Amino acid sequence: MRESHLDAIMEVEHESFTIPWSRKMLSDELANKSAYYLAAVADGKAVGYAGMWLVCDEGHITNIAVHPAYRRQGAGRMLLAALLAEGERRDLALLTLEVRKSNAPAISLYRSLGFEPVGVRKGYYADTQEDAVLMTHFRKRL
Repeated sequence: MRESHLDAIMEVEHESFTIPWSRKMLSDELANKSAYYLAAVADGKAVGYAGMWLVCDEGHITNIAVHPAYRRQGAGRMLLAALLAEGERRDLALLTLEVRKSNAPAISLYRSLGFEPVGVRKGYYADTQEDAVLMTHFRKRL
């Protein structure tokens, strides 16, 4: 993901989240040496993005979003698979993420790529106090 993608990514943010990240937050992430972000591009325009923070030998997926007009066409799967591949390249032990308990399509996607539910964060989402399901993809078992 590059600065040149941010106008389109901001549209994705506003279409995807009730409390979207700001342009500055996303720009700061691009400059963060402990972060890795990528964009899905269609017809020269970013239509989705995903990112993770790299902490020791773990990856924490911060965001994954696809513009509604491009959902259910494989972009989300591609983005997540690319994060998993980057985790493998960096020899990360695991990747984690949080997902709204009500987001069945996302949970199904994460499960299909090997993520397992490992816990619940009660009242995690500030807008609705909805619980988050904590999911982990283990590359290496202890």
